[in-house]
Amino acid sequence: MASSQIGTGGGLSRLRSALPFSNRDWGLLLVAPGVLLFSSFMLYPIFYLFYISLTDATFAGSVIGGGAELIGLANYVQLIGDSQFWTSMTTTWLFVAVSLVIKVLLAVGIALLLNHVRVAGKRYMRAAVIVPLGFPGIFTITVWRGMFSDARFGVFNTILGRYNDVMSSLSAPELLLFDVPIGFLSGRWEAFFAYVTTEVWLAYPFMVIIIVSALQDVPRSLHEAAMVDGAGALERFRTVTLPAIKGPVLFASILTAATSFQQFLIPWVFNQGGPSRQNELIIVYGYREAITFNQFGLSAAILIVGIAFVGLFMYVAVRYGGLAEGVGDE
Repeated sequence: MASSQIGTGGGLSRLRSALPFSNRDWGLLLVAPGVLLFSSFMLYPIFYLFYISLTDATFAGSVIGGGAELIGLANYVQLIGDSQFWTSMTTTWLFVAVSLVIKVLLAVGIALLLNHVRVAGKRYMRAAVIVPLGFPGIFTITVWRGMFSDARFGVFNTILGRYNDVMSSLSAPELLLFDVPIGFLSGRWEAFFAYVTTEVWLAYPFMVIIIVSALQDVPRSLHEAAMVDGAGALERFRTVTLPAIKGPVLFASILTAATSFQQFLIPWVFNQGGPSRQNELIIVYGYREAITFNQFGLSAAILIVGIAFVGLFMYVAVRYGGLAEGVGDE
């Protein structure tokens, strides 16, 4: 048995030495099946979408059935002159930026709390933090939509109404900050606030998990050494904790930012990107052009532009964020 294994191993070694492949070539050969499988599921749809964006397709079967004609970059030219495209793109990036900042600050704060030595019951608190991940996204979004209901009996309007009642009973009209009911879903910035709040709720558990894992890898001896040197809590966070968790925080931020850019369910379930398409994120914009206005070629162009922006953002973030250090080094 041993001799057969040795013989087999020797045969493989002779085969490798006989073929004009380097170790790098053999590595590429081994990953080729996975690359082909990835391409069939990811790259082919993108290329096909790009082809549709070069046509005047106006209904689902026109491209397959041969009814669409190539029109070059006409759809992209039309996008440049469409004010709704720029409104959607600006709103999308604003949504990504605002939600990302809040997610990072909230996740870092919760992670520090869950990793503090003086906090009791951390195991149960960590389990509670990831509870939102256990619910389907559409369920969570529908619940939040009900909480942001424009009606007076909506959860947040009820809370604000009770607050106004208390302030009125205390004869403190200067503290009446809101006129109830608030149209959370009928005003542009009120709806945008509702979008961001829901997006933060959906994404913060993932970031907390990443950051808690990074904090657990920070040696306790570093904090103790900093304390001996007289560093306070903020100084220890800046010089010890922050450098240790910078990479994981950046990694989680890139992933959640890309997910936020592709957000569709929140604006569509809440008010379909309203009011008057003012909060129409880029994916909702592309979907509406295809399904509502029957412009499949234009919709494909919108989505290709979205893919390009996401790809560029992730490349720049990884390349200049230091996450690609050491990749490709021999």
